[in-house]
Amino acid sequence: MSVAAEAGRRLVAITSGEPAGVGPELCLRLAERAWPLRPVVLADIGLMRARAAALDSAVGVVEFDAARPAPEGAVEVLHLPLAAPSRAGVLDPANGAYVLRLLDRAIAGCLQGEFAAMVTAPVHKGVICEGLGAHETMPFTGHTEYLAEHTGTPRVVMMLVGGGLRVALATTHLPLAAVPAAITPQVLEETLRILHADLRRHFGLAAPRILVAGLNPHAGEGGHMGREEIDVIIPVLERLRAEGMQLVGPLPADTLFVPHTLAQGDAVLAMYHDQGLPVLKHASFGGGVNVTLGLPIIRTSVDHGTALDLAGSGRADPGSLFAALELAIAMTQARAAA
Repeated sequence: MSVAAEAGRRLVAITSGEPAGVGPELCLRLAERAWPLRPVVLADIGLMRARAAALDSAVGVVEFDAARPAPEGAVEVLHLPLAAPSRAGVLDPANGAYVLRLLDRAIAGCLQGEFAAMVTAPVHKGVICEGLGAHETMPFTGHTEYLAEHTGTPRVVMMLVGGGLRVALATTHLPLAAVPAAITPQVLEETLRILHADLRRHFGLAAPRILVAGLNPHAGEGGHMGREEIDVIIPVLERLRAEGMQLVGPLPADTLFVPHTLAQGDAVLAMYHDQGLPVLKHASFGGGVNVTLGLPIIRTSVDHGTALDLAGSGRADPGSLFAALELAIAMTQARAAA
């Protein structure tokens, strides 16, 4: 292994996200701990220093040097310049492209082996799209879709981890009316294969057990409340069970998340965003982690938004960012041990 590749195994890229949000100040808090791998914050270094000064923080902000780790009590910043000056709590569409450059740099570094994984602080989808000149469409719909496109991955799976739960999604950022048509046999089968494979590869589960939610109330109640379970979900589950996958369902979503049922599985597959995530966020908000499965790289993220009302106050809780970095490191180590 080359020196550069060996160094890359020890570095984790942290994208600081929307500069007007809480991301930069949460990244400063990384200096509070010693980490098994070195976190490298991708940000405008002037922004990071200004935010530290505004918060009267003792954290040092030093420019990243692969050959020389930051001293104790400091964060390492790989400098990418802002497009326009940024104030805490005040969005500026001019910096939408800056936010995407942070992601592009982290993605490239992971693909090239410079970084072992990437962790993302929150972004503001609306201001990115406004900065791109889009008013009626959403060219940027979220980290998950952007990462898939920019790594050439045909399908990825969003999974949230926290509160003792792992909840993956068959569909992500879609209007509710569009969900039934989006759950095709191909989509469901590919989603389950990705979930199964990455639970093995990144979470050390040799034979993962997956609890699958139905789409309709009471999982369709034998077709009386919808036929998606009969026509799509059950045939896919039966086909994959025949290959040896341990799949339970389709289960009514209203009783799936009770302790007795959850004890039977290692992860849950929900059919749409707001079917599974409210439960997980109730159990873990402030410490949950968003994971993108199916990528050729490891990516985790915080489970909260930009929190513009807290930006610059020093009151934002770093728990989710810490948990995201911890999980990225654990996934990196599990992959290396596989």
